Amino acid sequence: MQINADLGQLAIVHAEDLEWVPSPSGEVERKMLERDGDEVARATTIVRYPAGSSFPEHDHALGEEFLVLEGVFSDQYGNFSEGTYVRNPPGTSHAPSSKDGCVILVKLRQMDPSNRDQLSVDTRSATWLRGDGGVTSLTLYENDLETVEMVHLGAGASVELSTTGGQEIFVVEGEATTGGETLRTHSWLREPQGPQGEERRLESEGGCLIYRKFGHLQRGDS
Repeated sequence: MQINADLGQLAIVHAEDLEWVPSPSGEVERKMLERDGDEVARATTIVRYPAGSSFPEHDHALGEEFLVLEGVFSDQYGNFSEGTYVRNPPGTSHAPSSKDGCVILVKLRQMDPSNRDQLSVDTRSATWLRGDGGVTSLTLYENDLETVEMVHLGAGASVELSTTGGQEIFVVEGEATTGGETLRTHSWLREPQGPQGEERRLESEGGCLIYRKFGHLQRGDS
């Protein structure tokens, strides 16, 4: 299965336009933003766990990272509430479930095999960095290959985001506009590496919160 699988192409997906698709477990549902492979695949997906649901234990040969968008996600490592970012590196496994239901943004098989950093960050209690013009940010994870952050734009704010190394933008809350495109809640944008110094301008009339991953889509990556 291939969905927006060419990392050298700009991709924009509005998740509200997608139908929920049942997973093999029958309980958990998904909206696929990008996918390259079958059940074992490089993928970026919105996953919904109904109350009382679970998913069979599985490992992460090339890692997993997720952001809890709604509710509480649980596994043997803990209970992760809305706003929590989690990284499970290559070689780990877990058996996920949700007592009361949850929705997560999950990225699979997108880590370097040597990465062993396992962490969780509660973005609601963390200290954010205040920038100019109503923009605040929070670095969730950073290494030589990638940076993951949250960015909040207040009403009427705008920000210039570097395209060096490529980037992904996922709107967690609110709306933003860029290049004439409106990104609504749960819209996802992926763009390949641009020329050195090139930036993408993001604006928000009413304010928005975004998840952003950048530097990981350098030319020649697969």
